[in-house]
This record gives sequence, structure tokens and C-alpha cells, in this order.
Amino acid sequence: MKIAVVILNWNGVQLLEQFIPSVVEYSPEATIYLADNASTDDSISFVMANFPSVKIVKNDSNSGFAGGYNEALKHIDADVYALINSDIEVTKNWLQPIIKAFENESQTAIIQPKILDFKSKEYFEYAGAAGGFIDKYGYPYCRGRIFDTLEKDNGQYNDNCEIFWASGACFFIRSSVYDELKGFDADFFAHQEEIDLCWRAFNKGHQIKYISESLVFHVGGATLQQGNPKKTYLNFRNSLLMLTKNLPKDKLYWVLFCRMVLDAAAGIQFISQGKFKQFLAILKAHGSFYRLFLANYKKRDKFQSEKYYNQKSIVYLYFVKKVQIFKHLFNS
Repeated sequence: MKIAVVILNWNGVQLLEQFIPSVVEYSPEATIYLADNASTDDSISFVMANFPSVKIVKNDSNSGFAGGYNEALKHIDADVYALINSDIEVTKNWLQPIIKAFENESQTAIIQPKILDFKSKEYFEYAGAAGGFIDKYGYPYCRGRIFDTLEKDNGQYNDNCEIFWASGACFFIRSSVYDELKGFDADFFAHQEEIDLCWRAFNKGHQIKYISESLVFHVGGATLQQGNPKKTYLNFRNSLLMLTKNLPKDKLYWVLFCRMVLDAAAGIQFISQGKFKQFLAILKAHGSFYRLFLANYKKRDKFQSEKYYNQKSIVYLYFVKKVQIFKHLFNS
């Protein structure tokens, strides 16, 4: 099985200096690629000078996470793509459990490892933790992370199990499935494109898994930190686009209406907190969504599964019932 570890980069030479050594040291089973999104810093020259075994794929422009990977993977031949952020530190033997799962489980299409916080290594990291899910209204949450509450890793998720979405911070996918799904949706640019891709895979009957024996550490927010208005804009807009493409038709308009009400409530909360840039980001997100609605509605597949969620409202459970631990969701 040919594994390609692909690191997407844009002007991230400092991150590459810090994190690419672990990838090179602990990935002997794979060919390592730097997919560069038209950087203007010394990223490419640094990698070429210090890590000559790493192959370089140069994209012509910065088309974000989604478009950047779509373009780069056209030039990479592998059975499995391991797509990792440039702020990921991998550990010894991190690839072996993943390879074993792909070899032994033909129905498994996408895999995520355990992702802990690089800055606080006893805790799960925001972007993925121990595998992701969404509620009925499309709000994402994870085993080990609900909204901003991060759990300490006490071994409670030392298992292998099916999940609904895998984190784009460290995302394994069979190349055949990536091609079948036509890759990430470039309209998303960045944020939630991996959830959209997993949802489309789920609708086609593919399985997404979490493998705890594989461990990585993620800095998180190295490109856009939590609270950045651009991140708010992309998250709100892309969530609505994802729902438009993947919800069962009989639920589509009702769920979109509910989300708009909830987004309005979020906007009012931002105003009450004096976060006017965040409020404007939500308005901008909705304006962009309305412009893109018809084009994304046309992307819908013929079949959308009704069984995409196992919690009706994570917002209600977290903010009203104060459930902050993943395992407690099922007792509420």
C-alpha cells in the first residue's frame, strides 16, 4: 500500500522548521510531500535544503485548504493520502495502525488518529479530538471536545470506532474515494470542508473511523485563531453550504430556517458582548450563502441518509442543560 503524507503550506516556514522533522523521522512507510500554496517566504528553499527526501508540489495560487489539496493531489500517486497540517507533530509508529486498518477493512474509507493539544499535551485538541459528529442542525462536536470545552485524555477514548467526520488537521483517505467524491469542495476555501467531504462519503455508504493507537499533537489556530472574524465568517457560511448539499430533502428547509434563527441569536450575543466584527462576519456569511445557494443545491447527490446525527441539539444540551462531556450526552 502506497502512502503519501501531504503537508499543505502557505508561508509557514517557521512551522515547517518546528514540525516537519518529526514527520520525516517517523514516517518511513510513506512518501512525504510538501504541497505549497504559492508561498512568498522561504518555505520551499528551506525544505529542499534540509529535507531533500521530501517531494515538492507547487500550486500556482493560494486556493485555501480545499482547493490547495485538490490541485496538489492531482500530481501525487498513492493508495492513501495522509493530509496533515503544517502544525502537526507526529509520534513514533503513528502510521502503522492506520495502514493496518486500511489493509484489513475494505469498507473503511477515511480515518482520523487521536489528536491531542501540542500546547497542553494531556488534553484533546479542538480540531478533531477523538473523532467528530454533528447534531441535527449541523453543529459539529467531538469525542473529547464540545464547543470550547476540552477534555483531559485519561484513556477514555482509547478505542477504535466509527465516527461521522474526521479532522482535516490529520486526515487519511483512500485516493479512490477522494477521486469518487471529486475531492474537497473548493467553494469552502477553508473550514468544515472535511466535514462536508465525510458527509458525502457517509451518504455513499463509506465508513469513517477513529484509530486511537495513532497519536499526533496539533497546535491549532496557526493560520486563523479562534475569534478571528474571517474564521467566524467561513465557519458560519460553510456550515450552511454543507447543510444545503447534504441534508435529506424533507429536512432541508426546516433545518436551514432553524439555523438562521440560531445564527441570529449568536449575532445578538456578539453585539451584547461588544464583538461587532463577529456580528458583521455572520451577516457577511449569510450574504455569501444566499449568493451561493443555488449553485450548491445543484451539487446534491441523489441520496442523503436520514441517519446523519445521534443528538438533536448539541446547542441545547451544552448551553441549557450544561452537558460538557461527550459521554454524558447519552445520559441526558
